[in-house]
Amino acid sequence: MLAIGLMSGTSLDGIDAALIETDGEAEVRAIAFRGEPYSDAAREQLAAATALALTFDRPRQSPDIVAAGELIDRAHALAVHKLLRDAGVAAADVAVIGYHGQTIAHRPDRGWTWQIGSGDTLARATGITTVSDLRSADVAAGGQGAPLLPVYHAALVADLAKPVAVLNLGGVGNITYVGADGSLIAFDTGPANGLIDSWVEAESGARYDAEGALAAAGRVDETVLTAMLDHPYFDAPPPKSLDRNDFIIQPARGLAAADGAATLTAFTAATVAEALTLLPERPRQLIVAGGGRHNPTLLRMIGERTGLTPVASDTLGWNGDAMEAEGFAYMAVRTLKGLPISFPGTTGVPAAMPGGVVSRI
Repeated sequence: MLAIGLMSGTSLDGIDAALIETDGEAEVRAIAFRGEPYSDAAREQLAAATALALTFDRPRQSPDIVAAGELIDRAHALAVHKLLRDAGVAAADVAVIGYHGQTIAHRPDRGWTWQIGSGDTLARATGITTVSDLRSADVAAGGQGAPLLPVYHAALVADLAKPVAVLNLGGVGNITYVGADGSLIAFDTGPANGLIDSWVEAESGARYDAEGALAAAGRVDETVLTAMLDHPYFDAPPPKSLDRNDFIIQPARGLAAADGAATLTAFTAATVAEALTLLPERPRQLIVAGGGRHNPTLLRMIGERTGLTPVASDTLGWNGDAMEAEGFAYMAVRTLKGLPISFPGTTGVPAAMPGGVVSRI
């Protein structure tokens, strides 16, 4: 069936919208993709809602968060209509939308995760059955609620030599390990682009370190790096997950702009190396997706610290910008078919389980 997936990440740069054809199992065919950037005003509104949500001991509504949710719904509905127009596909021909929404707080340790965006609203605005709230059931069952992409990664690597690992470098990094026996292990590795982006924005006003140029011009402060790596998260066994705001740029304060960028980039690379030590076997390939694959300085550092040559997902014919959105389309189809989207080895749930709330038109 045809399915649309929508992803708005913690980097708050915009919406990824993907159209695929899939059976929710072995068959996947990418059809179209569109990135829809947020305006500066929208980014500020979403950042403010996130900052507010992080002060709460449990999810609860406030005028600012309600307004942010309405913004998310409007922006995603527009992205769907533009994607359909680009692809020349009618809404009536699409079976389902996988609507991740916007994470404003992720607190599985407290028994909750919070993604704003209404599946009912999006279903009405698009005329397409929508699956939303894809993480909450997992957390309620005792899981981490993240990462959810491993089931899609496993479909993509079905024909590759195993073991293999897929590393997604978004605001937070996560890794999926697929063993020779098909076993799945996945967890968040640490901050991927999140701290680097925050540092560059604070130092220069830019949104990210384009081509890793600032980090390439700097020197890694090993003292700061060692201190940042001295965190219990990295020694904890999987499954485990992070909120983007679990780590901050404060340890790098006082460094020159380039040195801070280099140190935080090295921190991301070192967390990937730490993650590999938690896997049952060393992967034959380390395939990299997400925005971080565009940062050659980060990829070089990952290669140096892991001893593996990172392989950009695009070289395998995948769209590394679209993978998360495609994954939520894939999971939405699985939800309609009653198939699991999270597993003991990926989120820590007691047994493989489906997820998501279905909003029918």
